[in-house]
Amino acid sequence: MGVTGNPGPGVAPPMTSLRAKFLPVLTIVAAIVALWYVAAIGMNAPFQRDQNSRDGVSPDAWTFIGQTLTQPKPTMPAPHQVAENLWKNIFTVKVTSKRSLVYHSAVTLSSTLLGFLMGTALGVVIAIGIVHVPALAKSFLPWVVASQMVPMLAVAPMIIVILAAIGVTGLLPKALISTYLSFFPVTVGMVKGLRSPEVMHLDLMRTYNASKTKTFIKLRAPASLPFFFASIKVAVAASLVGAIVGELPTGAVAGIGSKLLAGSYYSQTIDVWAALIAGSICAVLLVLAVDVARVLAGKAMGARPA
Repeated sequence: MGVTGNPGPGVAPPMTSLRAKFLPVLTIVAAIVALWYVAAIGMNAPFQRDQNSRDGVSPDAWTFIGQTLTQPKPTMPAPHQVAENLWKNIFTVKVTSKRSLVYHSAVTLSSTLLGFLMGTALGVVIAIGIVHVPALAKSFLPWVVASQMVPMLAVAPMIIVILAAIGVTGLLPKALISTYLSFFPVTVGMVKGLRSPEVMHLDLMRTYNASKTKTFIKLRAPASLPFFFASIKVAVAASLVGAIVGELPTGAVAGIGSKLLAGSYYSQTIDVWAALIAGSICAVLLVLAVDVARVLAGKAMGARPA
């Protein structure tokens, strides 16, 4: 017969642990939704007053509030309007439909992931070069930093136009913009990580007559993993932003950027907000995927669970 009882000292019951984990998040979400409703009422009220004045009606306060939250093209959509749009364009239309947010998200994610992989590879290579070639730290690293001072909205059209002039269109130009945004955090994080081993450990490797390659494989690379995963969390979100920005100057017909453009052009603010929320969901999923990769890498290297 099994033995049941209270958890040991210092161990929180499962329900208490779940409550402690999710209650703060749910509280913040509820506060954001409440403030969102208040902001929607305030921003939609002027148009609704003008509309009621033209129609010659004078509704009571509750009816007026309801009107501000149900406008077809509101200045600021209410949360339930955005939720309805998301449900409709995710679950009630075919994935292959041009109206499907899943379809548009998949188009954007394809260029995001390609740009992220290229940016990560470029960032790692640059970081290794900076750490192992001291001259690069003084000559090349300042240019890497300076490259991020140029606004992406100014760079993106230039990249699109130049590549289109040589016949390169489609996925690659957007991926290159994602690469431009994602390589920098990876470079900075990996430089910090590869330099993180203590002097004593580096001296020990020299004592064993280890080559630079062996030192890199056995010491620097494992020590850099926490920095690497922290930096690619930033990089993958930046890649998504780059992919969306890359869709704006091209007049793309697919992708989250195209939904933003179409919604803005036709004043479909609910579609614009739904596309923004869809992009946020994609970003959360990408960051969660990086977290899963971090945990799996830690287990493969024998790290203790946190």
